[in-house]
Amino acid sequence: MTRNLTLPLRMTLIVAVLLTATACGTRWTETEWEGVKKVTNGGGKSLGYATSSGVKLLTKDGFAFKDLNRNGELDKYEDWRLPSEERARDLASKMSVKQIAGLMLYSAHQAIPGAAGRFGAARYSGKPFAESGANPWDLSDAQKEFLSNDDLRHVLITTVESPETAARWNNNVQALVEGIGLGIPANNSSDPRHRTKADAEYNAGSGGTISMWPDAIGLAATFDPGIVQQFGEIASKEYRALGIATALSPQIDLATEPRWSRFAGTFGEDPQMATDMARAYVDGFQTSQGEAELEGGWGFESVNAMVKHWPGGGSGEAGRDAHYGFGKYAVYPGGQFELHLRPFTEGAFRLKGATGVASAVMPYYTISFNEDKKYGENVGNAYSKFIITDLLREKYGYPGVVCTDWGVTREHTAVDRFGATPWGVEGLSEAEKHYRALMAGVDQFGGNNAAGPVVEAYEMGVKEHGEAKMRARFEASAVRLLLNMFRTGLFENPYLNVEATEATVGKAEFMTAGFEAQRKSVVMLKNQSGALPLKREATVYIPQRYIPESRSFFGAVTPARHEDALNLEIAGKYFNVTSDPEKADAALVVIASPASGLGYQAKEGYLPLSLQYGEYTAEHARAVSLAGGDPLEKSANRSYRGKKVTAANVNDLKAVLDARRKMGVKPVIVVLNLANPTVVAEFEKAASAILVNFGVQDQALLDVATGATEPSGLLPLQMPADMRTVEEQAEDTPHDMKPHVDAAGNAYDFGFGLNWAGVIQDERGKKYKKSGGR
Repeated sequence: MTRNLTLPLRMTLIVAVLLTATACGTRWTETEWEGVKKVTNGGGKSLGYATSSGVKLLTKDGFAFKDLNRNGELDKYEDWRLPSEERARDLASKMSVKQIAGLMLYSAHQAIPGAAGRFGAARYSGKPFAESGANPWDLSDAQKEFLSNDDLRHVLITTVESPETAARWNNNVQALVEGIGLGIPANNSSDPRHRTKADAEYNAGSGGTISMWPDAIGLAATFDPGIVQQFGEIASKEYRALGIATALSPQIDLATEPRWSRFAGTFGEDPQMATDMARAYVDGFQTSQGEAELEGGWGFESVNAMVKHWPGGGSGEAGRDAHYGFGKYAVYPGGQFELHLRPFTEGAFRLKGATGVASAVMPYYTISFNEDKKYGENVGNAYSKFIITDLLREKYGYPGVVCTDWGVTREHTAVDRFGATPWGVEGLSEAEKHYRALMAGVDQFGGNNAAGPVVEAYEMGVKEHGEAKMRARFEASAVRLLLNMFRTGLFENPYLNVEATEATVGKAEFMTAGFEAQRKSVVMLKNQSGALPLKREATVYIPQRYIPESRSFFGAVTPARHEDALNLEIAGKYFNVTSDPEKADAALVVIASPASGLGYQAKEGYLPLSLQYGEYTAEHARAVSLAGGDPLEKSANRSYRGKKVTAANVNDLKAVLDARRKMGVKPVIVVLNLANPTVVAEFEKAASAILVNFGVQDQALLDVATGATEPSGLLPLQMPADMRTVEEQAEDTPHDMKPHVDAAGNAYDFGFGLNWAGVIQDERGKKYKKSGGR
């Protein structure tokens, strides 16, 4: 389908207009590229502005400045020579209440182009994208609305069609907002977007759409903060090339509850490791160097890191997640609440780099049950004055932005509804929820596109506290939010050159670094009789996987299917692949961690979350839950004792046992894609070798399996001996399970891993001994 282009294509001749201005012996030059003018100040900062925005240049002392509010005068916030703090305060003082309210908004998830379906659905001139004739980088109707009428300036980006689309969309957004009011740029953000595509092929020297790295728990398996910092340095360059100046990461919750569905997004359960990884990640993302630096380590290559989730979301009772009402409570039976703060207070808030501290923090949805000893309230963390003001701001002196997680002000209508999470304040109106969170100390509202409720909250505050106090309260948040824009150079030049974007994102050296990290993250747990490495000329049986129907957090249903467990074309470059086990020298069986649901079903109520594949009866669960209560529930007891559950992917277990039966005495290699600690006792004896990976490309796995690289990863978690030890561990306490011990006598405990010589014993293991456990 042919599309009408709003910007000339790259092949169009670029109009270059060189202008010079001389004052006090200083010159500046201006060039134009696809509707964007770039100004080079000799001895000063470079600028960029859109020809369509109406912004003009001011010249003072021989330098050029953008007249963002078009008043013909150089205001402090427009003067790039001044410190960011001074500029932010000046601009905040000029903003109306409505403009500050818009600044406090963080958009709902935005796909580029917008999807036609339920999640991320968008319209273009009233039509779905496919029917609209729009370019993929055009703004949707909703985006135009919240940018223009609600003064929203923080946009959460999900999928993008291509780096080119991201760059052009960014330029369209920035051109629009630059021409509105005070000319405040958009601060675009992203959740982690560097996960691997398992069946993608890596070719040395070749680029890709974006560099691919293991999950956060896989980065932890390297036991090397240097690799995490390298990831941050590379990812930040790719983010900025896509127009992204804020990362909604890292997720530095201590994953002390092994059943939690977000376990793989963390750096594991060890407090010292999580602390070091958090510090390295944020330093990598936030630090600019050389010509890219503007001030204090910040600059054009910096990405604001929004660390999450304060004060730690990894201790949900029985592993249930707080995106739903049935998982709203975080519990601390081991008395380890303060231990969960360490990755923040000693890691992300105490950086080695010049930026000093993570620029933003996100509280989790959870109610930190019975931890507020001052006010005695059990409310979601974003609504807790104790959690946000007393603890985060006052005790730990945190100076940055506090942004709620997405959807905390929405209406609670069902215990199993996703994305509406006003825990503890369910009875308040939407505006009252905003007011409650503001007065608890929050600066920003995730997932909210409309300024109206924030303005209403302001008016409530004026009635209770007076205009002066509420104005000061709003300006304090505005300064924090604006600082993250000034320090990253968005006021100077938020525009992208498409060719530069395409040359940066997924460049060959970035792809290589990510691939090497993937290989270093693979953990070998078992290698009986030297089953690994496989010989290149071997014939290998790789059974297909049955993937059961699944539903994502956002409600999208993926139907059941059979699929190849690996990319067979890639596997064929390593060995001969056969579908006949009788002809095979070895079997390679790929499985995933047990998937037992969310821990609740409307008809059955509360259910176990199982880390084993076969049927599990919760005989050792608590008879009475530690926490409970919801306006839509009759009972506060959330126990599931005596109930049964079987993993949806129980066929993975059957595949291993079936392969062992078919292969007889020949080797059976199990590759476990780990999202949560797993009870491997069900299949360990049937496996000749076990490789654990945390979201890597097939090629990285096969490099390890065939000896192209030696396994070096270490377990950043415990593999439980059985479900009894899972039920009896404390949700808030690390390293408190009985680990599985295999046939060779090896305990699958934190820090364990094998190489070709045997158990790995190196400096990494000495540095990260178990910390914080019982």
